Amino acid sequence: MRSRERFGYLLLAPALLVMGAFLLGPIAAAFVTSLHVDTPFAPRRFVGLENYALLLEDEAALGSLEFTLLFVVVSVALEVAGGLVVALVLDRWRRGQGLVRAAVLLPWAMPTVVAAVMWKYIFNDQYGLVNALMYGDALERYQAWLAHPLGARAAIILADVWKSTSFAALLILAGLQAVPRELLEAARADGAGPLRRLLWVRLPLIRPAILVAVLFRTIDALRVFDLVYVMTRGAPAGATDVLQFYGYQKMFPEQQFGYGAAVSVCVFLLALGLSLLAMRLVGTRSWAR
Repeated sequence: MRSRERFGYLLLAPALLVMGAFLLGPIAAAFVTSLHVDTPFAPRRFVGLENYALLLEDEAALGSLEFTLLFVVVSVALEVAGGLVVALVLDRWRRGQGLVRAAVLLPWAMPTVVAAVMWKYIFNDQYGLVNALMYGDALERYQAWLAHPLGARAAIILADVWKSTSFAALLILAGLQAVPRELLEAARADGAGPLRRLLWVRLPLIRPAILVAVLFRTIDALRVFDLVYVMTRGAPAGATDVLQFYGYQKMFPEQQFGYGAAVSVCVFLLALGLSLLAMRLVGTRSWAR
């Protein structure tokens, strides 16, 4: 048995080495860079945790963190709630199931950059669909939605919700279809209506699927970059800066590689913490009860 285990690890070794080189290597390089002042205009200098201390005093970075957390909480809540509704509808849909599910998954399958360009045009201040629906031919009343902090933030959140709700629906639908039909029939025989069957039978049984959807979308929302880059580039006045985009600005346009790497490491640590929490909670038996 031990020789078989060793042989199994030997077979896995090449894949693990490749994954380590492409995953752990960049992470370690980013962490090492974050411990230095690294710019093209001065020699590289080791400063320890000074970049992280500066982050705690950087109002722009704290503002980016604030919007990042707001984006994560609002978008994930809307996506999971909308995904639950969509999954319930799909679970009861009988005619043309394959076609309907393909249509629902189309936004998720669309590249994020393409979706961001589309939503940027929808909120355009001169010929966007939102202004056309709200004000018609009254061009003088058209609003520059992406030039207003609240409007730009709402547009980015709405674009992410439109694209990712179907992903949450797919995960929750898998949980719904795993619910034993005998339990639903027994609840119906006991006089439970549709709402009670949903609240007291279905939701407790699909809590693991909902939890997985929440944590997957939370980790993914923490890494949002392309929506902000295409739609607003942090405008107006940094109101839509997220941590990933703020780190990109510091690392490339401003060429503060050490400081930008510190921002990236912070995002990685947030995502890692949520991943460990996900594995712990998903593996807890109480969630499956």
